[in-house]
Formats: sequence, C-alpha cells, structure tokens
Amino acid sequence: MNGLKSPTRREALVAASHLAGTVVLSGLANGAETQPSRTIPVVPGKLAIDWRRREKDDDGFRMIEETVEWNASDTAIIICDMWADHPCKLAAMRVARMAPRMNEVISLARDQGVAIIHAPSSGVKHYEDTPYRERMKTARAAKPPVPIQGWCYLNKDHEGSWPIVDDIKRGEAKVTGCDDPIARPHVSTDRHQHPDIHIIGYDGISDNGQEIFNFLEQESRNNVVLMGVHTNMCVLGRPFGIRQQKYLGKNVVLCRDLTDALYDPRDKPYVSHARGVELVVEHIEKYWCPSILGESLTEVIPGSAGSAAS
Repeated sequence: MNGLKSPTRREALVAASHLAGTVVLSGLANGAETQPSRTIPVVPGKLAIDWRRREKDDDGFRMIEETVEWNASDTAIIICDMWADHPCKLAAMRVARMAPRMNEVISLARDQGVAIIHAPSSGVKHYEDTPYRERMKTARAAKPPVPIQGWCYLNKDHEGSWPIVDDIKRGEAKVTGCDDPIARPHVSTDRHQHPDIHIIGYDGISDNGQEIFNFLEQESRNNVVLMGVHTNMCVLGRPFGIRQQKYLGKNVVLCRDLTDALYDPRDKPYVSHARGVELVVEHIEKYWCPSILGESLTEVIPGSAGSAAS
C-alpha cells in the first residue's frame, strides 16, 4: 500500500528480539519453532563429543570410547571452584596452570553457542551487582524431579569404594588431600574466580543448585559438562556437581583434562598426584558419567552450523 516491503518472518523476529533485549528465535535456519523463553541465541551446530566410559564385565571394568553428537545450543559448561587462591599452594598452582587453557576452551565453546556457568562457591558474593548474577537469579523457576541437596555425598548404593584417601587428620589441623610439604588448614582464601577465566556475554554466575537448575531448564540445556576443581570433592558433591546433575536426569560428563583432585601421595594408595587424579576420573567413568577432553567443545561438525547465505 505504501510501497514498503513487508518484513519477513525472520526480520520481524529479529526486530522483536532487539526491542525486548532477549533472543526469541530458535533454529530459524531450519524452520524450527520460536522459543521466546530462551535468552541465549539458539544457533545450529553439532559438537562431536568423544567420550570415555567404563562398563562392568566379568573381568572388572572395560574402557569404552565412543563419539556422540550434541547440539551446541543444548549444552552448558559449569566451571566449579576455580578460585584465585587456595590454602593448599600446590593446588592453587595447578589451578593457575589450568586456567588459561580452560579460558580458551570455554571461549571457543561460547562462540559455538554453548552456555557458560561460573560457579566459584562462596565467591559468588563478589559478583552480586553484575548482569551475570542477575541472569541466574531471574531465570524462570523450575521444579526439579528430585530434591536438590546441599551436598551429594558418596552414594554407597550406586558407586564402589573410594579409590583414594580424601579425609584425614595430621596433628590438630584437618587436612583434605593437600600435598604441600606442610599442609595448611582449609581456611578461606580469595574466592574470586581465577582472573585468567573471563566472564562475559551471556555467561551466568551461581553456586546455588536451584538457580543453576532453573537456568538450565529455561535455556533447554540438557547436556552438562563439569570442569574445575576438585574432582574428588566439589566437582562430584556440590549441589550443581556431577552426582546432583545425574540425579536430575541431565546428560552430564566430566572434562578430564580441565580438572584436578586434592590428593596427597603420602596417603593411600601412595601413588603420584597425577595418578591419584586418574584414579578419581576412572571412578567417575565407572559409576557416574563419561569423561571427555576439552577439545570436543571447541568446534562443531563441519556443515552442521547452517548453510551459507545465498
């Protein structure tokens, strides 16, 4: 009537999303329905997840390696307790060594459409006035299928005996796996997230199991990757950790090259620290979930990210 071309469905949706400040289109490249409740842009792209798990047989456990495909936009990474400091200084050193590579992996995963959740437990208070906290606190409420526990302890009905000692006493101070020559009590140190791990874009910050579950449900993220420290404690036991994600029915994996355990070679089974970490990873692969390497999260399968513009 007025000589102006009517906007296409895609153009109208894009305009609406800009006005609302949120993304309201989902999979438009292949004609999928809109999902206005999701706030992170939903994009095509499949990750080739090379995972390793262990299956019980007559001789014990056998290792199985498989490749599965995950939609990047159905996937989230939770970064557990990568604090700026730790009372165990060798543990802090290993976090500092790991942090740049972790930042590289999550940066590339973020570019592919993977959601990133930072969970520096007891350090979240440092980020209260940021949009990353607000994003988690205002995620749409969701009822979990099972209670979200304050801590998920060793499940004797589900998993075998623990492969390393992880709770001991030396002198008057309780020490948990610290391999410093003189182990220090576990007192609070700087619980900001390590500065080499960037928080940006659509990222979220929370150590609250219910908040994280709300966000995962709102964003339709059923594939969950846990990375960070420490594998034998917080990565397994936190209210957002591996055990809880399994109880909630999430498709969870451990990123085994971006984690560390608190283990002291002076304790059973008297192996190197590196081998102690491997023993914990193997335990998780047997009883809880597969493990992957970070590189599985850094690129999508060629051709899966949408066709070229005509």
